[in-house]
Amino acid sequence: MDSKEQNTGLNISVRSFITALVVIFVLMMAAYALTFLIPSGEFARTVNEAGQTVIDTQAGFRYVDAKLPFWKWLLSPFLVLTGQGSATLIAVIIFLLVIGGAFNCLDRSGIMSSLLDRITKRYGGSRYKLLTVVILFFMAMGALVGSFEEIVPLVPIVVALAIRLGWDRVTGMAMSLLAVGCGFASGVMNPFTVGVAQSLAGLPMFSGIWLRALSFVFIFALLLFFVRRYAKKIEGPVEAGADLAAAQADPAMDKAVKAFILILGLGILIILLSTVIPALQDYTMIAVALMFLLAGLIAPVMAGLKGKDLGKTFVKGVTSILPAVLMILMASSIRYTLEEAKILDTILHGAVGVAGSLPKWAVILFIYLIVLVMNFFIGSGSAKAFMLIPLIVPLAQIFGISPQLCVVAFAFGDGFSNVFYPTNAALLISLGLADVSYTKWAKWSVKFQLANLVLTCALLLFGLAVGY
Repeated sequence: MDSKEQNTGLNISVRSFITALVVIFVLMMAAYALTFLIPSGEFARTVNEAGQTVIDTQAGFRYVDAKLPFWKWLLSPFLVLTGQGSATLIAVIIFLLVIGGAFNCLDRSGIMSSLLDRITKRYGGSRYKLLTVVILFFMAMGALVGSFEEIVPLVPIVVALAIRLGWDRVTGMAMSLLAVGCGFASGVMNPFTVGVAQSLAGLPMFSGIWLRALSFVFIFALLLFFVRRYAKKIEGPVEAGADLAAAQADPAMDKAVKAFILILGLGILIILLSTVIPALQDYTMIAVALMFLLAGLIAPVMAGLKGKDLGKTFVKGVTSILPAVLMILMASSIRYTLEEAKILDTILHGAVGVAGSLPKWAVILFIYLIVLVMNFFIGSGSAKAFMLIPLIVPLAQIFGISPQLCVVAFAFGDGFSNVFYPTNAALLISLGLADVSYTKWAKWSVKFQLANLVLTCALLLFGLAVGY
């Protein structure tokens, strides 16, 4: 296997970067075209008892005059930093830059290579069991604590591991990002989708868990079948790697690897604790960034990378991630364009109107579709909940559909498409780091997405049938 395959550093592939830029720019132009085709409008909004801004269903919807100037669209990738949600966007960018610097230090010092050698040596003989465990771990991270962007630093590690175990980069992406996206969508105890949506719908936090837990089991089984079948089809021999005995004979490297595992473990522990300590939920990304920063400085020093070499390596890692910043800004500008032109509310108003004329069984599926469509433009699950739940819950109740089932449909619509839509920053960055083009990923994963769409629609209809 060549050196390109063995590299685990965070370097955005030029091919993947150009492909992503072309796709996003086409979507930017399409978004601007929509501002001429769809009239501007807005729902009235109010502040609820919890201090959250939500749609006021009593005040209703009205058309307004809000055309977007061409210069604003042209500069939208930069103006987005001044718009709604800019603080979160800036936090994601800083998070990725820190991760880039830390990861490059870990890679340059030989720690990542040594760690992968150890895992390959120990589990290479039972690689499909390891594949199952890794997928289950990432799905659990998404389902139980709502992790998504936080696991981006782990994607290139899993991709490099998949290559050493005789598979390819797509398998590594499926084991990590696709798995966490599926867990996130199952929403068992996801605080950012289910938690917020249930609070807006007036439901106890994480109530009605049985259907979401059942969904997790079925989705896990489907994903495991899909990934295992593909891995079996393209599998090659397990890569022997470096001489593990020689690596373990180096006390400094041995201590450095253990320090990295310990610090990384603390970061994962903090994420898990956020399920029982709600105050931590707003700081998980900061915690993960801090843990990787500490790991990227302490462990490489222990391995022998010190002084100017450490500083230069860190800076090089930061600069290697800069192309991802441009991708994030361009993807985020699509939402900015539609919000500034005030056509998102118009789209939603039209969708709700259509839903009112459908039979009961089709209403819950149409709600699922509404969330899927809105997720293309608005990546944040919490932001979509504030926008959609006050509208879709009252609509569903008119047809005798419970708020609980609406929350499940919302979680499904919000999550799975995160790992398919080219407007999702975490997907674009992960593809760039894994050196997988968006077109290749879309072609490969669309089969799973379609199968999963059928499965989740069946789960929603089942919930409706049993009165969930």
